[in-house]
Amino acid sequence: MNVGYSRVSTADQSTNLQTDALKAYGCKPIFKEKASGAQRDRPQLKLALEILERGDVLVVWKLDRLARSLRALIETVDDLDARGIGFVSLTEKIDTTSAGGRMIFHIFGAMGQMERDLIRERTKAGLKAARDRGAILGRPTSLSKGQVAMARTMKASGDHSMKSIARELGVHRSTLYRVLA
Repeated sequence: MNVGYSRVSTADQSTNLQTDALKAYGCKPIFKEKASGAQRDRPQLKLALEILERGDVLVVWKLDRLARSLRALIETVDDLDARGIGFVSLTEKIDTTSAGGRMIFHIFGAMGQMERDLIRERTKAGLKAARDRGAILGRPTSLSKGQVAMARTMKASGDHSMKSIARELGVHRSTLYRVLA
């Protein structure tokens, strides 16, 4: 039996392209999910994996529909292999029911992980370059230097509670505690 699994990352995306390809391959049933690939709790994937039996094949439209990380992808496919279940990725034309397909699977998985690592490295380098140029990164501060000075003065006077100071400055008390710490 060919069991299909399709996944999109956000609720406004559609699984139609994937499910059409899975149907054309002969998948029945097809499990559809709207969840991030990095999300561990994917109920439809769990169901698909539970119904698979020895000799069945799990079919996805593309490798990244099953998992985002190389480790998770390899763990899942290794678990399937240990249970006597094949794996097919239609876009990459990977079929782990053959030795060549298993080799190609590992190569594509490594390339996907390398791509994510390169993106991460470029992002870190870009952030460092921006900091080196003096850019201020991250969320803007809630209080100006003048407001922080005012809060310190109000607190030091002893006439104001933290709650009243926070209300006066229009911030949450936890922000005020963090700024004054």
